[in-house]
Amino acid sequence: MKTILNKLIQHRTLSREDAKSILKNIAAEKYNQSQVAAFMSVFMMRSITPEELAGFRDALLDLCVPVDLSDFNTIDLCGTGGDGKDTFNISTLSSLVVAGAGYHVAKHGNYGVSSTCGSSNVMEYFGYKFTNDQELLKRQMDRAGMIFMHAPLFHPAMKAVGPIRRELGMKTFFNLIGPLVNPANPQNQITGVFDLEIVRLYNYLFQQTGKQYAIVYSMDGYDEISLTGDFKMVTNNDDVMLSPEKIGLPKLKPEQLFGGHTVQEAANIFKTVLDGNGTEAQNSAVLANAGMAIKTMCPGKGIEQCIEEAKSALLGGKAKIVLERLTKA
Repeated sequence: MKTILNKLIQHRTLSREDAKSILKNIAAEKYNQSQVAAFMSVFMMRSITPEELAGFRDALLDLCVPVDLSDFNTIDLCGTGGDGKDTFNISTLSSLVVAGAGYHVAKHGNYGVSSTCGSSNVMEYFGYKFTNDQELLKRQMDRAGMIFMHAPLFHPAMKAVGPIRRELGMKTFFNLIGPLVNPANPQNQITGVFDLEIVRLYNYLFQQTGKQYAIVYSMDGYDEISLTGDFKMVTNNDDVMLSPEKIGLPKLKPEQLFGGHTVQEAANIFKTVLDGNGTEAQNSAVLANAGMAIKTMCPGKGIEQCIEEAKSALLGGKAKIVLERLTKA
């Protein structure tokens, strides 16, 4: 590891195979915690290359517990996290909305690292039991139209870095890998990223997968469609700059998206929105992301139609039913 760190400090890059090998060694705990922390820190002080990111992704996919959902046409709504904005759980709510609208969602998530409440925190709060049992997951998909995959159960390799990430308390390159290593390999994906440069990296990697995809970045730094200003969206066929007005939704203020100081506060906001009692701002943020996810799966549909489908699922109580079925399954 000393040789690797010296190489990186000299601004040299890793090959795809080297990156893959190093991450497998980290997973096998062949390096001590100080070395791993140093390695993770170095990567926050330099740009990660497409080859390095691809190598890290390859390693985790090789080591993961796969989920076969080939009988379903699925989508994942998963942001990188790490934007430091402390929003409420927009992507998790959006996932429930998309499932409530009749689509199949394979949501990949984890506990919050740089935020108060990640998707796993809120799902656990409402009684969802994490599992990697294939048959149970398929039953959940049949009954609820959605499954939730708590990343540590599917990526045992992450066990070695979990405590270090929590101690560092900041985004690391593992934030970048998360959306790329969904163990169900969904055919569709919408991913929010925390940096404009990451849009380019993700576009390069997604182009090689055959997925229908959308990568979004709000220009004021959110890793989702925040509606607080213009946002960039890159898909299989397009690279556009959009505004809240262009998709028929109001422009929001950052404070309207605040997610609370504790998991309980975040869960209260989550429940209020899911019950159909969210503020106009909260509902709009969820509908923007859910609507764009539906648009990703159905590129022939207009965004207004997709947002209307999402609105019907949220305000009609269908998204709430998805969570109820998930927690009972």
